[in-house]
Amino acid sequence: MPGLYVHVPFCERKCAYCDFYSLALPESAAAAADLAERYLDALERELYGLPAEFVPDTVYVGGGTPTVLRAEALARLADLVHRRFRLPAGREWSCEANPGTLTAEKVARLRAGGVNRVSLGVQSLDDRQLAWLGRRHTARQAADSFQTLRAAGFDNLSVDLIYALPGITRGELARDLEGLLAWQPEHVSVYALSVEPGTPLAARRARGDLVEMAGEEQAEQYHLIRRRLLAAGYEQYEISNFARPGRACRHNLNCWDGGDYFGCGPAAHSHWLGCRSANVSDLESYAASPAAGRLPRAFTECLEAEAKARETLILNLRRTAGVEAAAFRRQTGFGLETRGGAALARALALVLLERHGDRLRLSAAGLFVSDAIFAELV
Repeated sequence: MPGLYVHVPFCERKCAYCDFYSLALPESAAAAADLAERYLDALERELYGLPAEFVPDTVYVGGGTPTVLRAEALARLADLVHRRFRLPAGREWSCEANPGTLTAEKVARLRAGGVNRVSLGVQSLDDRQLAWLGRRHTARQAADSFQTLRAAGFDNLSVDLIYALPGITRGELARDLEGLLAWQPEHVSVYALSVEPGTPLAARRARGDLVEMAGEEQAEQYHLIRRRLLAAGYEQYEISNFARPGRACRHNLNCWDGGDYFGCGPAAHSHWLGCRSANVSDLESYAASPAAGRLPRAFTECLEAEAKARETLILNLRRTAGVEAAAFRRQTGFGLETRGGAALARALALVLLERHGDRLRLSAAGLFVSDAIFAELV
């Protein structure tokens, strides 16, 4: 089940916490349109440079903010994918969107282009926190954008929520969560605030203007969200992702299963036939590479079998279903214990991992500290 990821490297402005590669579009409409066209020209060349045998089963358009593009540019992007692959209707096609950048025309172009799943970057329903995060939208705009998508016929909508924001109490977080649940989205993704190097938040921390939430309180907030979503009928299928039955994101499931996918656009990553690669994180270099007959790669590496098995184990453990020993051996040629037996034994003893027959998975306690567990397994 191979997937196609398309990275749109544009935003209105960078959010305070974001370390993904993106650029603010110029304020001049003409300059913004010209830059978008140069990106789409390069994207077209890259798409046609993919292996002839590659036909994606899922498409995911992310960023950046794809919906910062004009309606005409969004339509051209969808057309490029259709012309290259001739996709049948009904395949999962996700597109990320930010409230405040959606218009009725853009929503119509997305739906006409084949998008059938939209991930809306809400993050918070507190206007003060949205401003602190550097978001351009308000809580009212988030609600309006969600309803615009619903009215256009989208029946598979995801919303993002950030927790562990400084100064936010569990009661305030619960209020935000109830507000989101009132919209009845099919999917909810939850992420703890992370201070990444080189971001404005990192600069605030260095100045002493940011005190991160204690780990114990972060864990309490995570489990509060988890309990409420499970009680509301959502299934947790991955550490940070919850969905109504049958609404899990198939594109991401393929990635966590260790499946093949191609990433197109600057900074996009790929995994194909056991090799990983990443495109250059620079729009100018990306646009020049295909024109010069070169792939816009920053690196390509083919992992040794043992390293690949370790990576597969960690990816599989992100899913709440965990990993089945027999399936893991068929896929990698290795048994689970040979890929970090001592670390696995410690995690099992601490009840951070648990066994269910032939299956190994994170426990409820292990979900929040998964990064530490995975670091041990590497």
